[in-house]
Amino acid sequence: MIRVRYWAAAKAAAGTAADDLPVSGPLTLAEVRRRAVDLHPGTRLAEVLQACSTLLGEQPVGSRDPNQVVVEPGTSVEFLPPFAGG
Repeated sequence: MIRVRYWAAAKAAAGTAADDLPVSGPLTLAEVRRRAVDLHPGTRLAEVLQACSTLLGEQPVGSRDPNQVVVEPGTSVEFLPPFAGG
């Protein structure tokens, strides 16, 4: 399983704070994102996730290519939209 957590606008778009993705092996971050979006058809989630920063566990993904980032089962993926203010 991969736990996907949504924050702020991503949480609002998904309509939930988290999803659990059943997996049988590692996925790319791009695949995790696609599967998360597929769980919430008819929402703005895909658009919101494109603007999000991403954490794998506690490690920021930064500008790495989501097609090259491997997400192992048991990992938590967090999508954090840009925040305004200080």
